[in-house]
Amino acid sequence: MDEDLVGADAGFSALGLRPELLKALSDLGYEEPTPIQREAIPPLLSGGDLVGQAATGTGKTAAFALPLLHVLSGGTSNDPGALVLVPTRELAEQVSQAIHRYGRDLNVRVLPVYGGQPISRQLRVLERGVDVVVGTPGRVLDHIERGTLRLDMISTVVLDEADEMLDMGFADDIEAILSETPTERQTVLFSATMPPRIDAIARKHLRDPQRIRMGRDTAAADRLPKVRQSAYLVPRGHRMTALARVLDVEAPAAAIVFCRTREEVDSVTEGLNGRGYRAEALHGGLGQDQRDKVMGRLRAGHTELLVATDVAARGLDVDLLTHVINFNLPTAPEAYVHRIGRVGRAGREGAAITLIEPRDQRLLQTVERLTGQRVKPEQLPTVADLRAKRLELLQETVRAAAQQDDLDRFRSLLASLTDEIDLEQIALAGLRLLHENTRGDIDETEIPLVESPRDRRRDSRDSRDSRDSRDSRDQSSWESRNQSPRGGQGQRGGPGQRDGRAQSSRPGRGTTRVFVGLGRRAGLRPQDLVGAIAGEAGLQGRDVGAIEITDRFSLVEVPEAAADRVIKALQNAAIRGRRPDVRRERFSR
Repeated sequence: MDEDLVGADAGFSALGLRPELLKALSDLGYEEPTPIQREAIPPLLSGGDLVGQAATGTGKTAAFALPLLHVLSGGTSNDPGALVLVPTRELAEQVSQAIHRYGRDLNVRVLPVYGGQPISRQLRVLERGVDVVVGTPGRVLDHIERGTLRLDMISTVVLDEADEMLDMGFADDIEAILSETPTERQTVLFSATMPPRIDAIARKHLRDPQRIRMGRDTAAADRLPKVRQSAYLVPRGHRMTALARVLDVEAPAAAIVFCRTREEVDSVTEGLNGRGYRAEALHGGLGQDQRDKVMGRLRAGHTELLVATDVAARGLDVDLLTHVINFNLPTAPEAYVHRIGRVGRAGREGAAITLIEPRDQRLLQTVERLTGQRVKPEQLPTVADLRAKRLELLQETVRAAAQQDDLDRFRSLLASLTDEIDLEQIALAGLRLLHENTRGDIDETEIPLVESPRDRRRDSRDSRDSRDSRDSRDQSSWESRNQSPRGGQGQRGGPGQRDGRAQSSRPGRGTTRVFVGLGRRAGLRPQDLVGAIAGEAGLQGRDVGAIEITDRFSLVEVPEAAADRVIKALQNAAIRGRRPDVRRERFSR
């Protein structure tokens, strides 16, 4: 939790925190509060509710943890006085460790609860009594239903990373948990983004909250400039080679490579290890023990690269990270900000690199508008660039070795060799051997350059004309299949339905229709379905056919060969904050 290690003493004492907390902060090396801490701590100490828009790395954990601890008295009751809800196991561990460090002189008992951990240990600790519970909504609700977690004494509830919890489908769980807490409680909500559904939760569950915004504006002004952002144009079919080229040139000490799907994570990890890198996969298919081992090896420096999905990497806080690499752009621009927020913390430099194809440049422009920064697409390093970088690294290696004091044992060997070989030749031979042993002479093939902007615009225009023509034919075909009995035409998400039901018709040749149990009443839009299918199932947007959205459900055409993969992916995905029923359409006759 080094995101909060920014300093204490006079700065924190001016906020009115109790002496035990000030001592703990001073011992931890804190000197002064971060902006979010200065803004959030005073109103929280006064007992008011608060809504904070704060990005990762701004110090928000201390912002809510210190006021929470200020009013707690450790060990006075078996039932907890504070509850912190977080989206992931990793974040539950990190927040609980931070609260324990801050409150060590207050004898505050903190327990993280989450799935993937033996529940028996959690039951024993709860029975002995705790003061603060930090948990994921699913496991917290499980304890409530078992009767092992009582929330009658809760005075403060914190919803941390609220947007992430909704994206993961925890909306109903959060509602159920809040209904078990006293109405006269203090409620704190932190979220990196503030979509309408987050605002709806705030209006429903918070009383006249103080609102603090330290998200996009502060991130753009303070945090993101410390992250060097770049995007490399990659021709289709060369993404894996391009990733290896970038890693060779950048030579990161530790990096996360973000992928969209589990299958992509496994494929990229295997490809990197086959090229001599030390890469580990992290995705939802791993058990908690496996995840812990992966993170342990990364933090110990035994792993160079972590290849992960967005969901698996939520809550990770690794001090060693120097680079974040997007194997492809995330479908949600906000996810880009979350990804790159994992580097460049506490004043340290970091790099965020994205591999894009020409067709991704419109999505890149959306990211630029969100961050307020220009990310200019660049051409990939050439083989000549790579060889120059390897020689540069070789030079640095030799310089470092020359500064070591254990070289005398090689003097007799050098003297023996100089009797036969010129000193310069000996040095050159040594450099060559070192170069070869550090992968310096691996044969590289040149990656084709992406066509010029003018060609891209012309191709884009031709492609758009062709696509418009195809879409027109598809729309005509769709409308002809969905004629209403009164002669009206069915439209995508339009009135082509009767008694609230869509007209059932056979999909086009080579495709099938998938039923999704969400519709207009849930705020579903066509782009939500296309984004979910592209992001979770690995299909391209153009592979998705006609979409029909009714009040209560939707139908979407996908290639028959990919139907099972799409269904499985959507069943495990959160769409508009919910996990819908997904299956093949059952045709009526």
